[in-house]
Amino acid sequence: MTPGELIDPRAIYRRITWRLIPYLFLLYIVAYVDRVNVGFAALDMKRQLHFSDTVYGTGAGIFFLGYALFDIPSNLMMQRVGTRLWIARIMITWGLIAACMIFVHSAGSFYAMRFLLGVGEAGFVPGMLLYLTFWFPSHERARAVAWFMTATSLAGVVGGPLSSALLRLDGLAGLQGWQWLFLAEGLPTVLLGISVLFILKDGPAQASWLAPAERQWLTREIELDRARYGATQHHHFADAFKLPAVWMLAFVYVTIQIGVYTVNLWMPLILDSLSSTAGHDASLIARFSTIPYLLAAIFTVLIGWSSDRTNERSGHLAGCMVLVAIGFAWAARSGSVAVALCAFSLAAIGLWSTMGPFWALMTRTVAGTAAAAGVALITTLGGVGGFTGPYVTGRLREATHSFSGGLYAMSALALLAALIGMGTRWLQKKDAGLPAGPTPRGAVTS
Repeated sequence: MTPGELIDPRAIYRRITWRLIPYLFLLYIVAYVDRVNVGFAALDMKRQLHFSDTVYGTGAGIFFLGYALFDIPSNLMMQRVGTRLWIARIMITWGLIAACMIFVHSAGSFYAMRFLLGVGEAGFVPGMLLYLTFWFPSHERARAVAWFMTATSLAGVVGGPLSSALLRLDGLAGLQGWQWLFLAEGLPTVLLGISVLFILKDGPAQASWLAPAERQWLTREIELDRARYGATQHHHFADAFKLPAVWMLAFVYVTIQIGVYTVNLWMPLILDSLSSTAGHDASLIARFSTIPYLLAAIFTVLIGWSSDRTNERSGHLAGCMVLVAIGFAWAARSGSVAVALCAFSLAAIGLWSTMGPFWALMTRTVAGTAAAAGVALITTLGGVGGFTGPYVTGRLREATHSFSGGLYAMSALALLAALIGMGTRWLQKKDAGLPAGPTPRGAVTS
């Protein structure tokens, strides 16, 4: 038997999955909790600090301006210094800034701290997505990304009860409940950042838990995959900006991020406005808010598995965006907490389930520095969407005294994104130099 015949690809991918994904998953849960816990803190912060809806929406969204401005430089720096060092730096920085949110006392300090939090976290998500491309070829990537991205939905499941418990510490040691929330959820991030230095490897070549033959096989498989789908044709920094498919996917991602942060940052307040105990029980609303995230986590994995099993990306992406459109339109018409929860659950399922097929579609197009630039470009533009959604929702809420206008606008945008997502099927094949007709059985489709 030759050495090549001893290689078991399924066993290798299982080992990589179990070795990497749970740890990356934990890192992302902590990151996401620090990013969106302001949504749970909002009910008490707004009342105690006398913030208007516009002030809250601006502060919640300004995180993404800091994130967007520094995302591409951060991701390119990661290419130079290595994943391990740079991810550790990011986590330690943002953990300290997240804990310092306890010092917020005015609109100006709220804006400043949220902006700095975005600067500190810039590069984390594109860095993690880029890191997965070092270990998984494109036909294995949707499941890996889906497992990783379930952290963003399970962060809501974890963050809801945790935030609810921390808010009850109101008055302990002279701190408000929302201050305990930021402090207790920020400091553990610093410790995890230090752990990255000892746990993560920069790539398969440093993976001592793989045999030498397995490391060589995996490196060769990833290079062949990039060549097969045209990624090696687009590996320079500027290539990421020249491909129409990248810009189309960027629009879809911006829409996804507007929707995600509308759910994250406004759902607790929308549910509170429909509750008979409005403004009185922030911890109860935090518990209610876990339901959409739990359902989203389940479907994120199922959709990622389906996308890999069928080797299809664009149709899965478009179908998810249709669910988003229905969910937000339904939420706009809801008149009770129960109905709103059902509507937001549908929207959340659609939004988070896009992650597996979306990133498998994106990271197949480019490689090398172009991959770093392309992923960072899309997440940077997504940051603009993350700012736009909370800000516009706050402005519309104050102007119309209703959340319906913003929710209907999100629904229409999601339908447009579904159409554009389907259009990437043909365009990406053209960019990669693949035949325009149906993809042969066994090949990976877009």
